[in-house]
Amino acid sequence: MAVTYELASGTAYVTLDSPENRNALSSVLVEELTAGFTAAAQDRAVRTIVLGHTGTTFCAGADLREVGSSPELRTRQMLDVMRLIIDTPKPVIARIDGHVRAGGMGLVAACDIAVAGPESSFALTEVRLGLAASVISVAVLPRLSSRAASRYFLTGETFDGAVAEAIGLITAAEDSPAAAVADYTTMFGKCSPQGLAESKGLTTAAIRREIDERGTAVAEQSARLFASDEAREGMMSFLEKRSPSWAAQ
Repeated sequence: MAVTYELASGTAYVTLDSPENRNALSSVLVEELTAGFTAAAQDRAVRTIVLGHTGTTFCAGADLREVGSSPELRTRQMLDVMRLIIDTPKPVIARIDGHVRAGGMGLVAACDIAVAGPESSFALTEVRLGLAASVISVAVLPRLSSRAASRYFLTGETFDGAVAEAIGLITAAEDSPAAAVADYTTMFGKCSPQGLAESKGLTTAAIRREIDERGTAVAEQSARLFASDEAREGMMSFLEKRSPSWAAQ
């Protein structure tokens, strides 16, 4: 299994558990992640959902070994997963203590609360592979300041939890993300399910609107870029651990 599911004291723990490929968004992982969130949303015993991970990487983004087979399907799956997290009528907390790259940034942005530990790092690496953060932009852009978006979308540089908090990507950078998440689950347990669902609808309206208005266009852009020669060279160079031919030396 690429995703595990556990229910304890009203909290559903949906854990990305494919560390051998850095919790990349393979077709299996996406299917199991969808199943986990669907189960949690439908279970009346669940008050809060925690999206966590095993290994040193929260999520590395698209599984580059699979994207060539059907880029249209992969981009649509990413859009659907973010929409599922946003539409789930229960608060979703991302518990991060590892690296977040590319599509993983979309998962973080879709969550209502995101807490990152000291081992966390973040990067929108698509631009360095001949791609763009097309699909995940519908969730990431509403979270960031305009200047931060320009900087990190265009440079692909890595930043830490403190910066992620400052620019609005995460809620808080903490020494102990597990303890901080436990505090949030306690707070949510004191709130009414109806109140949480209706309040979440208010806070996610901007992202939902972005998906409705731009989802099809960004999915088409992403599929087009994945099929391009520059992106093929970028992805191959990444897998071969070398610089792409078009990168300045």
